[in-house]
Amino acid sequence: MPIPFPVHILIADDHAVVRRGLKTLIDSEPDLKVVAEAVDGAEAVEKSLDPDVHLAILDVAMPRLTGLQAARELSRRRGDLRMLMLSMYDKEQYLFEALSVGASGYVLKQAADEDIVDACRAAMRGEPFIYPAGLGAIMRRHLEHPDRDAEGPLTPRETQVAKLIAEGYSTHQIAELLVISPKTVERHRANILDKLGMRDRVEVTRYAIRAGLVEP
Repeated sequence: MPIPFPVHILIADDHAVVRRGLKTLIDSEPDLKVVAEAVDGAEAVEKSLDPDVHLAILDVAMPRLTGLQAARELSRRRGDLRMLMLSMYDKEQYLFEALSVGASGYVLKQAADEDIVDACRAAMRGEPFIYPAGLGAIMRRHLEHPDRDAEGPLTPRETQVAKLIAEGYSTHQIAELLVISPKTVERHRANILDKLGMRDRVEVTRYAIRAGLVEP
């Protein structure tokens, strides 16, 4: 597929200063143009379903849906969309999950002023873009754990529910956000507590913080 000119980009980050800084960097390039912004993962999914968006830049840690959860949903619903993950965390867990959900690259926020433009162009060419330490992590993982399962204890849907529980949403609010029944939410909640060996929302919140689903 030919690369469009300019490439239309969505930026999703819950910090306005980050969105503004990225937009300034990207819009200074003649072949790249920011056409949409989102403040959380759910809005990013909604806006990225527009076929006029060619590339979505998704922050890993966002309200409602994380960038990783949004990427998983977009991979399912818009297979032609290119995606880049943006994060302040140099964590192998996020890097491996980003690749597993279909992202073309992983950019650290502290290096975004140097890397984001190259990452956008690489993604549109169908090439991966990973920060140097991340490449080392991938090689190390492959050598040390070639058959290691990257998935955590929870299913993707349970992870969504755990995140929303940690953010303080009620059962009915979670049901509305995920378009499922309250009874299904309660079943997911019970499964989460059982799998994690936890008793209540407080412990789930601690888990969500440790797992990077919500910011402390």
